[in-house]
Amino acid sequence: MQSYSIAEARNKFTAIVHAVETTAAIELTRRGEPVAVLISIDEYKRMKEGQKEFWSAYVDFRQKFNLQTLAIDPDEIYTDARNVLVNPEFEW
Repeated sequence: MQSYSIAEARNKFTAIVHAVETTAAIELTRRGEPVAVLISIDEYKRMKEGQKEFWSAYVDFRQKFNLQTLAIDPDEIYTDARNVLVNPEFEW
């Protein structure tokens, strides 16, 4: 994968945009550490193709797999996960 520092990318932006049209991805770095990746619009569309919203994917999963066979109780699956990140001290 080609790699450019952010400073380099600023100076070579047009060339990098042209390059990413024929390259899978171009990495951007800050102080030698990767911080971002540039991809072409075609690659972006390919990656987004077929993605579903969470609820739609969950419903499809529930139709495809029997949760009881997997030892998953649908009423208990999210019990301990609710609002933990918002307020870890919140009691249900």
